[in-house]
Order: sequence, then C-alpha cells, then structure tokens
Amino acid sequence: MDMLRIDLPEKVNRVVETLQQHGFEAYAVGGCVRDSILGRTPEDWDITTSAQPEEVKELFHRTIDTGIQHGTVTVRISGESFEVTTYRVDGEYEDGRHPKEVTFTSRLEEDLQRRDFTINAMAYNERDGLVDVFGGIEDLESGVIRCVGNPEERFSEDALRILRGVRFAAQLGFSLDEATREGMRNLAPTLKKISAERIQVELVKMLVSDRPELLGEACELGITAWFLPEFDRMMETEQETPHHMYNVGEHTLHAMKNIRSDKVLRLTMLLHDMGKPALKTMDSAGRAHFKKHAAESEVLARQILRRLKFDNDTIYKVCRLVHFHDYRMEATQRNVRRAMNRIGEELFPAYLEVRRADVLAQSMYKREEKIRNLDEIEALYQKIKEEEQCVSLRTLAVSGKDLLEAGMTPGREIGEKLEELLELVLESPELNTKEELLKRL
Repeated sequence: MDMLRIDLPEKVNRVVETLQQHGFEAYAVGGCVRDSILGRTPEDWDITTSAQPEEVKELFHRTIDTGIQHGTVTVRISGESFEVTTYRVDGEYEDGRHPKEVTFTSRLEEDLQRRDFTINAMAYNERDGLVDVFGGIEDLESGVIRCVGNPEERFSEDALRILRGVRFAAQLGFSLDEATREGMRNLAPTLKKISAERIQVELVKMLVSDRPELLGEACELGITAWFLPEFDRMMETEQETPHHMYNVGEHTLHAMKNIRSDKVLRLTMLLHDMGKPALKTMDSAGRAHFKKHAAESEVLARQILRRLKFDNDTIYKVCRLVHFHDYRMEATQRNVRRAMNRIGEELFPAYLEVRRADVLAQSMYKREEKIRNLDEIEALYQKIKEEEQCVSLRTLAVSGKDLLEAGMTPGREIGEKLEELLELVLESPELNTKEELLKRL
C-alpha cells in the first residue's frame, strides 16, 4: 500500500466503484498506473477485478466478449471502452505466446505475479491506494526495467516480452536490469515463434521513441538476429572512408537519432544503408566504396517491410525515400524543380530531412559544405513553393482535355505531349500558361 494518489478518469472510477459496490475488488492496473505515476498520459485504462466475466457482464449495460476465455470483457461507457479482466493465473505456455489454459483466482497478488515487468505490475484504486507487491515504484524511481520474478520464466511465457523490455527502456529512458538482460540474451531465439505483426508494433514503438538507438542494445543481446538480421550485418560492416566515422550500423543509429520522431522517417533512416554490407569494395588505397548502395538498400527495405507486414503506403514512402536518400545536386532552381518532380512534391520535404539526418551522422569531413548545400536547396524549395512553380503534371497549365480540344487525336501521343510540355516548364517555369503551352502543339 502507498499513499500515492492517482487521478483516475471519471469513467474508469465508475467501472471500479460499480464492481466494488457489488462486493468485488477492482483496480486500474498495468501501464496506465505506471504512466500516471510518471506524469505521462495513459493510452488506455485497463481494470482488473475479482469478479468473474459473467458477473462483470451482469453489472454493465454494454459489454463485448473480447477475450472471455482469458477473462476479459470490454465495458462500454458513453462511447469509451475499458477492458475488465478477472484476476487470473496463467497455465503452462506451450508456444511462447499463449497459456495453454488460464485459471481465475480471487487474489490480486497472484494476478500481478504473472505480469512482465515490475513497473507494469502495480494496481490502484481510490479506496486502497497503490498496490505494489514487486517493487515497481522503486524501479520507476531508479529507472530500471526488471522482470517480475524469474526473467527466463517471464520470457518463456511470451517471447515478445524480450522486445517489449527494450522498447520500454527506449520509451522511458530506463536501463535494463542485469538479470533481465541475461534472460533476454538466453531466450532471444524464441522470438522466431512471434508473428511479424506483433514484432512490427514493438519495433515501431521503439523507433519513434526518444531513444531509437537502443536497437543497438537489442543487437548486442542477440535480439535483432531473429527478426532483422540485416541490421546485425550492418553492425559488422566498417566504413573506411573520410566521409564516415562509424560503422554502417552505428551510423544508422545516429541517423535515426538525428531525425524527428515519425514512423516513415525513422524507418527510412533504419533502412537507408541496408545495401552497404553486400556492396562493399576496397580500393588500392584502403578506402571503402559502396557503389549503388541506395538501389540495393531500396530492394532490401522492400523485402524487410513486407516481411514485417507493413502497409503498402508505408512501404511506398519508405522505399522511395531510401532510393533517393543519397540524391545530391547543385543548388539551382532548375535542379530543385527536377528533384521535386522525380521524388514527388509530397515527399520532397521528407527527403530534405533524410539527407540532413544522414549528413549529421557522418564525419566532419566536408560537413559544412554538405549542410550549406542542403540549406540552399531548402531555400530554393521554399521559393518554388511560394511562387507556385509547376513541378508536376498536376499543376501544368494544360490538361489532356485541353489538348483534345486543340485538335490532337486521342491516344498515347496526348500523354507524351503533356510530358514534353512539363519538361519545357521544368526548364522555364514562366512558360506555364495555357496560351504559351498551346502555341507549342
């Protein structure tokens, strides 16, 4: 028990009090308690109770049987959903994911004992205060991720906890307890039992955290070998070139750190140099080269993203940015217009962010020059946008319909002519008027 006070949302309190009024125990539990103590806003509120699922259903007007075999009923109150789960003890885990059976219990402590980490094994209600049986508060104060009980037992129950532990460390700025680290290292091969979809969720959460570089620690512990072996190869690939001061993997970690927290951008930085290990060559002076690595990285990025079951939109954007991550140009309006056309207007600002993050993760060799070039390109991009210069068919002053009305025959020639007129406008934006372009038919 603890005198610490958490302000439970009114609807959460209503669920808890309804259960209490009918003679049952009920607490907010898990991540919502952890986040509240840390001053973070919980994503959702989970409730644990001594009431059986059928008893929960009798007390509330609107419920959904979300996981009733595991004791979970979703309670709906004024458009919001709250998962209410009966205290339970998990049976033997046969597949590293699901317990063979669950047994309901009347003891809160037994329920908390089955949870992954001490910081997630705390419960709270306004009547009893904080219930912290396993030292969760102490670990929150110390900034430590520690398993409840024996780490190998916890990870054997659900292998995804291995990746979750590193993810929590990344999100919260915590370190891993030594016994927990060892458990992760020993049980890492069991990650192969986990679905790509579940791994994807944890990976993205880690990447968009304040410490995406903890992927390096995951590699050190043998975790990435089971779902992202390509990253391990990058960590083994040195870059003997004046432009770099880190190996490929370390450069990648710094590049992720250098870009804002966005799924597409962080994935791009993770994958932008994936092709380097396979393409590395050394010249007679002992300098490394990675010719055409952007194209190879794009191929690998697509394979990895598909393997991890990412959606098509994410795959398209990331792969395009990976392809163009090393696209350099002299800072002229003409070059910037053409680059905007090639890369795409929507993705061009992201391309600039990717280039800058990449440069800042390189050595100091010519860094000032590279940054100055990017600053000039960005200024020209802003000018092109302000002046609404045409960089794609979308803003070309004539359409296929205009060409037909001007007497052109329907067919492939229409598209070819539009591309020809766009080429003209990319060179000379002042010509982008209907009158001027129709003169050139």
